[in-house]
Amino acid sequence: MELRDRLNQALKEAMKARDPARLSTLRMIGAAIKDKEIEQRGTPGATFGEAEMLQLLSKMIKQRQESARVYIEGGRQELADKELAEIRVIEEFLPRQLTADEVALAIDAAIAEAGATSLRDMGKVMAALKARHTGQMDFGAVGALLKARLA
Repeated sequence: MELRDRLNQALKEAMKARDPARLSTLRMIGAAIKDKEIEQRGTPGATFGEAEMLQLLSKMIKQRQESARVYIEGGRQELADKELAEIRVIEEFLPRQLTADEVALAIDAAIAEAGATSLRDMGKVMAALKARHTGQMDFGAVGALLKARLA
């Protein structure tokens, strides 16, 4: 089932279950997707498919993780709990996250595929990883691992 269909189905189920927190999060995801689609309408050749939706969901998770961290530091646990609950709902629509070993294997495969030998080739390797593993790994952490491997 396509991601958009899964989101719509989950939205209907949340409405039927009268789950306001889940419903709010699902509506927020839908609104973010619509905003991105509208934003890209004016860009020639731009598409908003499954990969772009996964990137958007990953970005939403990172934003909420940062907000939760700030709320915890500020002693606002109730707000942090709300952010963490939203993260759990968003994560339902992302593919399974790769383990550290799987990430290392994916990096090795991408390096071999791109024929990377130095830091100059880092962009090629990251592009290959993003094409194959969008939503499955934290590319910020992968960038640091890749830099260490290519140095």
